[in-house]
Amino acid sequence: MPPLLLVPIHPVEIECIEPLRTVLQKIFRLETTIDTRAHLDAAPAFDAYRNQCNSSLLLTLLQEHFPRYEGKILGITSVDLFVPVLTYVFGEAQLNGTAAVVSTYRLNDTLYGFPENHQQYTERLAKEAVHELGHTFGLYHCLEYGCVMHSSTTVEDIDIKGTNFCMKCLHAVVKKMSLLSES
Repeated sequence: MPPLLLVPIHPVEIECIEPLRTVLQKIFRLETTIDTRAHLDAAPAFDAYRNQCNSSLLLTLLQEHFPRYEGKILGITSVDLFVPVLTYVFGEAQLNGTAAVVSTYRLNDTLYGFPENHQQYTERLAKEAVHELGHTFGLYHCLEYGCVMHSSTTVEDIDIKGTNFCMKCLHAVVKKMSLLSES
């Protein structure tokens, strides 16, 4: 299976990407590379009325920039994301698709008036990245609270769940990866 590609979408806290690469490589057991040439910018997805970026437009941007990439692509940005029907999202992915995007914006405790907790921030980013990539492998939200595929609407929801898939979701991802490797 082709490598997992991590794509910084500026603005982004670049120092968070290498630790994320290591976690994703371990969980998915895929070579994971960081694109250093794309220099994508979130500006085309900016909505001045909401003062946020439309995550669906960022997915389109990723697809347009990497139209022939056969692996999974994860865009990482530090801008606040939304979809039109929600106030904000931590990320978005194409179900059974190629691209996903996550934002670090709402993952830092300083946004909520608490002291910075780098370890918690890093864990939240990893959980949301695995979650969104899970969608690209065809997974829906899981009812198990500890599963990384459990839906998160607040950072507290992210903190409750684990970084790994439950057995049912893990089986589904492994099966999907096997099918993709055969094609």
